[in-house]
Amino acid sequence: MSVPNSTILPRSNLISGDEAFEFDGAAEILRAWGAGLTPDADLTLSEWADRHRMLSGRASAEPGRYRTARTPYMGEIMDRLSPGDPTQRIVFMKAAQVGATEAGNNWIGFAIDQAPGPMLAVQPTVELAKRNSRQRIDPLIDESPELRDRVKPARSRDAGNTMLSKEFAGGILIMTGANSAVGLRSTPARYIFLDEVDAYPASADEEGDPVTLAEARSLTFAHRRKVFLVSTPTIRGLSRIEREFEASDQRRFFVPCPNCGQEQWLKFERLRWQKGRPETAEYHCEGCETPIAEHQKTTMLECGEWRATATAADPGTVGYHLSALYSPIGWLSWERIVRAWDAAQGSDEAIKAFRNTILGETWVETGEAPDWQRLYDQRERWKPGIVPAGGLFLTAGADVQKDRIEVDVWAWGRGLESWLVDHIVIEGRLHRDAQRLRRGRRRDQVPPRLRRQGHRLARPLQEPGRVNRANPDI
Repeated sequence: MSVPNSTILPRSNLISGDEAFEFDGAAEILRAWGAGLTPDADLTLSEWADRHRMLSGRASAEPGRYRTARTPYMGEIMDRLSPGDPTQRIVFMKAAQVGATEAGNNWIGFAIDQAPGPMLAVQPTVELAKRNSRQRIDPLIDESPELRDRVKPARSRDAGNTMLSKEFAGGILIMTGANSAVGLRSTPARYIFLDEVDAYPASADEEGDPVTLAEARSLTFAHRRKVFLVSTPTIRGLSRIEREFEASDQRRFFVPCPNCGQEQWLKFERLRWQKGRPETAEYHCEGCETPIAEHQKTTMLECGEWRATATAADPGTVGYHLSALYSPIGWLSWERIVRAWDAAQGSDEAIKAFRNTILGETWVETGEAPDWQRLYDQRERWKPGIVPAGGLFLTAGADVQKDRIEVDVWAWGRGLESWLVDHIVIEGRLHRDAQRLRRGRRRDQVPPRLRRQGHRLARPLQEPGRVNRANPDI
């Protein structure tokens, strides 16, 4: 058996050591190669915005590099939108012009550059979506080199970059209006930005609630989805953003008093001034009652933090509320807020606008509110079988049916105020089961859970139409 042998031929022109990189442009190639092997920085949304976001003079009163420190309260809200945070839904009920829309635009830029995926941005109408695209999204891309290199350039024959659609590596941004059902169901979306939701129509082309239709686009992304709902509120009971905020953990921005250190969230009723002199406006600490001058607000904002004041119905949702009292120096001053309040006196519409746009609170309709709304606003909550503190005596009303008797037990208080405290269903046919029904429930008997509280019926009432003459006590 022969043993195979091989011949190793000498390689010509061998280059060894550093000689391989001794040519023009080698350093640039090595630098680019090294940069390509370096992983992207693991940035939060606020860190990305501070590093890469440039504000255009076309869309901002303060053009230049974006600084989260200018609006410290936006830091946590933006970072909740980062992929590393488990929160799925972020609700922001706020005053006008506190930086919320720019935070949403930062999120769009961050998604394009750092965490690509399909994104849906919804304005109240398609026309507003087009305006937002021209005035905010185009400058966002044009002024940031990282985004300009990733989004396809706009060409008349290129469908990848149009007024309402921006394609980029790994994703697409679709912009539409809440009045367009077609736009809301156009594509699955991992990220959904719902801006000014209280201005959305009740139904999108008669196909249902625009918020519900939009959020349905993200369900296939499960825990990886992010939904950002932003709006100034409108009318109590009709406001979408208030409903979402009240179902959340209701976070408030607590700031320390520069005098005593007590942390508190700012309330309009603690802003005080001399009558007719709005320039004297000062905030009075709820702890020490010491006046706080507005120039101290910058330090207060820097030291502030968001704190939950309720338990969310959905643990994947966080909610934030912010009034214009937090507006940074140079934006809306406390003096201008006082002037707006004074000017609104005597006009319900002006006060309504003040509450919505400056305090970020809903307006409670009075004379114009429908009857059901006024009744709904006065509802109270208590457990069945518990008589409220104002209840002085009980009555019961029986509705007699062929196969059952249904009894409502009411508690009555002063001024004819009443509470439904229990509802009882007694099964059985009236004629066949008369004896059992009589044994099971006497006229003056109340449910055991009420009887244990020491209550008896003051007056039972019965529907006369079905009384059994042979058994008048049923």
